[in-house]
Amino acid sequence: MAEKIWHKSYAPGVPKSIDYEKITISEALARSAEKFPDRTALNYMGRRISYKALNDMVNQFARALQDMGIKAGDKVGVSLPNIPQVIISNLAIFRIGAVSVQNNPLYTERELAYQLDDSDSRIIITLTLLVPRMQKIKSQTKLEKIVGCHIHSFLPFPKKQLFPFVKKDMYRKIESTDDVMVFSDLLARYPADSVEDQSSWEEMGAILYTGGTTGVSKGVMLSHSHLSSNVQQFVSWFPDLKPGEERLVGNFPVFHTAGFSAIQNLITWQAWENIMVPRPEAKINLDILKKYNPTFLPGVPTIFVGLLAEPAFRNLDFSKVKGFFSGAAPLAADTIRDLKEITGATMCEVYGSTEAGPFMTVTPWGGEVKPGTVGVPVPDTEIKIVDIENGEKELPIGEHGEIVMKGPQIMMGYYKKPEATAEVLKDGWFYSGDIGCFDEDGYLSITDRKKDMIIAGGYNIYPVELDNVLFDHPKILEACTIGVKDEYRGETVKAFVVVKEGERLTEAEVVAYCKENLAAYKIPKIIEFIDELPKSAVGKILRRKLKDMEESS
Repeated sequence: MAEKIWHKSYAPGVPKSIDYEKITISEALARSAEKFPDRTALNYMGRRISYKALNDMVNQFARALQDMGIKAGDKVGVSLPNIPQVIISNLAIFRIGAVSVQNNPLYTERELAYQLDDSDSRIIITLTLLVPRMQKIKSQTKLEKIVGCHIHSFLPFPKKQLFPFVKKDMYRKIESTDDVMVFSDLLARYPADSVEDQSSWEEMGAILYTGGTTGVSKGVMLSHSHLSSNVQQFVSWFPDLKPGEERLVGNFPVFHTAGFSAIQNLITWQAWENIMVPRPEAKINLDILKKYNPTFLPGVPTIFVGLLAEPAFRNLDFSKVKGFFSGAAPLAADTIRDLKEITGATMCEVYGSTEAGPFMTVTPWGGEVKPGTVGVPVPDTEIKIVDIENGEKELPIGEHGEIVMKGPQIMMGYYKKPEATAEVLKDGWFYSGDIGCFDEDGYLSITDRKKDMIIAGGYNIYPVELDNVLFDHPKILEACTIGVKDEYRGETVKAFVVVKEGERLTEAEVVAYCKENLAAYKIPKIIEFIDELPKSAVGKILRRKLKDMEESS
């Protein structure tokens, strides 16, 4: 790969280009099970499943799928939180050459029916609690069978000891029928001896749906080569981290691109321990840090903000923690600073998208941490900044424009949507819709989404910049700014603000603070205090939801 401005910021030992092993994630599991048979693969509330046991269960469920008529290329829907069955299911689907289709279990019937039908899923694997919902929408889809998973199947303690977040009806018990199967019954029915691995390097391995916050969600097609290459890019970024040695907290849900790639694929490849988190919250992470001594803690900014707000967090033993990963939204500079001061561990910010594997840039491991940036492009990844209007002119360092990307992790396209694919894939480049710029060291800053940009009085205003300023206020826990209609300016800025517990703040104080830190045309003209900001399943603040709320009111 030709020399790029960001290569000078690479840590020692990180290559500019990689000689990729043509090994799929399913094949990587078999390798991990052979090399580290007794190493813990999954740690579910204290129940530890070794790599050998995980590989055996994947073989068992692969046989079950084949017996249900699933063959290479068929689509299998998965709608589960972070419990062992989600990993077993996905890796079994890979192993028989089928395609894993991820669905958020919190989705409404309408959203689930759309995605299951759009993806041509033949089977859905879900919680027993959600089986009635799937039965209700089955006629609107191509579903033939439903597989129900008991949330308590792998618990190390009696199910009567409820999780703090689990309601009793989540333990719904179901019996097998013609069209409904029970996951645990299927595992028990089949032998664990090897199944021929039919995952093929160039063939589709997964369909992951974009969030749909900007319209109807689209199925992103990722081949086994995309999934494996992106993992190998990420592994190369940390040359001192060895297989079989790390323990990661599974905060990102596997049904989301970050969790699918990092909490499932990366951990499987490296034979690391996955400390599974069915519901990511600061208090649950605090308990995990105390009990299991993880070496890495990935999460969205709200997790880290929540941890810093817990007095007990500051008194923990952080001698085993090597680093933090953050994605989905920018981290405030004071959050990065406070984490470093308290723990001594490095924060790595990650940027990408479902269409891009998702890892495109990461803070250099062992290199400079620049708050407000998302690091530099990983090996074999090209990024350029182009003009927003036409997307044809490459812009110089420091100038803001649309971020376009190229690399071995870029998607095949959107499932059954050639026109939408053509809009974002041009000559191998993926047009992200994100706005950003490079600095002189090749560090990328994300300014905003093209569609979120506010144009007030002829000025371009990027909400993320305003959000970051508000986040730095000592009394503000979270904030999000949007553009609202204004007869005079076209649009004006409105800020939604969540005040820290025990603090008091007035609109006048917020405006006065903004005047000290922002140009006059960027200062929010409307401030609304709110108890909680709407968030996605991974904790990303949903600016689109706030816009919808504003428009409906």
